[in-house]
Amino acid sequence: MRRPANLITVFLTTAILLLCLLSARGDYCEVNLCHNGGTCVTGVGADSFTCICADGFAGDTCNLTETGHCSPNPCKNDGLCEVIAPTRRGDVFNEYICKCQPGFEGVHCQINVNDCANQPCKNGGTCRDADGDYTCQCPSPYVGKQCQLRCISLLGMEGGVIKESQISASSVHYGILGLQRWGPELARLNNQGIVNAWTSATHDKNPWMEINMQKKMLLTGIITQGASRMGTSEYIKAFKVASSLDGNTYTTYRVDGHHTDKVFVGNTDNDSTKTNLFDLPILAQYIRIIPVICRRACTLRMELVGCELNVYSNPAGCSEPLGLKSRLISDGQLSSSSSFKTWGIDTFTWHPQFARLDKQGKTNAWSPAHNNRSEWIQVDLEKTKHLTGIITQGAKDFGVVQFVSAFKVAYSNDGESWSIVKDENTGNDMLFQGNTDNNTHKKNLFEPSFYARYVRVFPWEWHERVTLRMELLGCDN
Repeated sequence: MRRPANLITVFLTTAILLLCLLSARGDYCEVNLCHNGGTCVTGVGADSFTCICADGFAGDTCNLTETGHCSPNPCKNDGLCEVIAPTRRGDVFNEYICKCQPGFEGVHCQINVNDCANQPCKNGGTCRDADGDYTCQCPSPYVGKQCQLRCISLLGMEGGVIKESQISASSVHYGILGLQRWGPELARLNNQGIVNAWTSATHDKNPWMEINMQKKMLLTGIITQGASRMGTSEYIKAFKVASSLDGNTYTTYRVDGHHTDKVFVGNTDNDSTKTNLFDLPILAQYIRIIPVICRRACTLRMELVGCELNVYSNPAGCSEPLGLKSRLISDGQLSSSSSFKTWGIDTFTWHPQFARLDKQGKTNAWSPAHNNRSEWIQVDLEKTKHLTGIITQGAKDFGVVQFVSAFKVAYSNDGESWSIVKDENTGNDMLFQGNTDNNTHKKNLFEPSFYARYVRVFPWEWHERVTLRMELLGCDN
C-alpha cells in the first residue's frame, strides 16, 4: 500500500519542480491554458501570465461567460446596446434594444438601409448606396449632394472677365511675315476682326491652350468655335480636355469607368459654335484644351461653362461627414505609416480602418507601432473634395485611456506632393487642438478650407499612446 502513496508523492514533487522550473523561465503559458479561445501572454505587469479573452468571455483564464445581453454587444455596425428591463432570468438580462447608427436598421442593426430607395438624386443623377449613406453622381450641368443645383454660368472668355494674363498656349502662329500674331488671348467666343482667334504654330506637334481661373471652379462644359484665316476656314474637329488644381499635375478627362481619354467632337466650320457638356463636372483651377484633329490648322475661339465654388460650397453649407463613420469611405481608402499590436498579438492590431468616429470593440481605433511625430494616417477620398473640418476622438486599450492631444493635417491631390495646413495669421504649420479624454468628440474647422483627394493626420502630442478615431467634414463640390 506504500508504493501508490510513494508514486503520488513522486508525481506531486515532480510537478512542483516542473512548475518552479517553468516559473524561473517565465513560460507560464506552457502549462496555464486560457479557455474559450483566449490568448495567453507572459511578462505583462505583476501577474505571472495574462489571458486576453475573446468577446463574450471573462475571468483570469477566460472561463467565465460575460452576463447580460449587452455584454458582449449583440448590435452590429456599431449599434449601441441598451438594457431596457433590468430584471433577470437566471443570469441573463431578458430585454434590450439596439440603437442603430444612421443608415442601418433591424433588431441587431444588421440591415443596411438602401438609401437610394427613395430616389434622392434629382435631375438624372445616379444614386450609389453605401453603408449608412449615399452619393449622387450628377450629370452636367447639375451639382450638389442631390444634383439639385444648376451650374451653367458663362465664365468670362467672351465677356472679358477672364483676363489676357490668365490665358496661355504651347505655341503661337505668326502670319504675313510675322506681322499677325494669333495669340491665345484672342481665343474668345465670337471675337471679331481679321486676327480673332488662337492658332498653334505649324511646327507644334502637341499643341494646347490653357486658362487659369485663378481659383478653384466647377466646370460643366465648353463651347468651341473656329475662325477664318486668309479666307480659309480653320477649326478643331476633335479635342481632349485636361485639368489641374495646382498647375503642375494634370488629369485628362475620362468618362467614369473608362480607361481611355474622352475625345470631344469639335466644330465643322469656322463660325458655328459647338457645345460639349462634361459627363461629370470638373473641379479645377486650370483647364487645358488639347487639339486632336484640326482642319488646316488648330484654330480656336471658346467659352467655359460652370460656376464658382463659393456659391454652393461655402464652409457654412459644406460640413457634411464625408463617410468615415458611415463607411461611405471603405476600408481600402484608409492607410497608415504603421499599426500597433497590443502585446504583439495579431488579433489586437489597431488598423487604420478602425479609425472611424464612435467605432466600438476592443480594438476600435488606429494606433501606430511607435509614438513619434513621423507616424500618420491617410484617407484617400478617391476624388477631389472640399475639406472644411475634422472631428477626432480617442479610445481605450483594455481600460487605459489614450488619445491624441494635438495634431497637424496635410493634403495632396496626387498622393505624392503634400501641403501642410497653415495658420492663416502666422503662416506656420497649423497645430490643431485634439482630445482631452478617450471618448469626447473634438471638432476643428479648416480656416481657410481646402480642396484635396488625399488627407493625412500627423499626431503631434498624445496621452499614453497615439490613438485616434475621426471623421472628415466637407462636401463633394
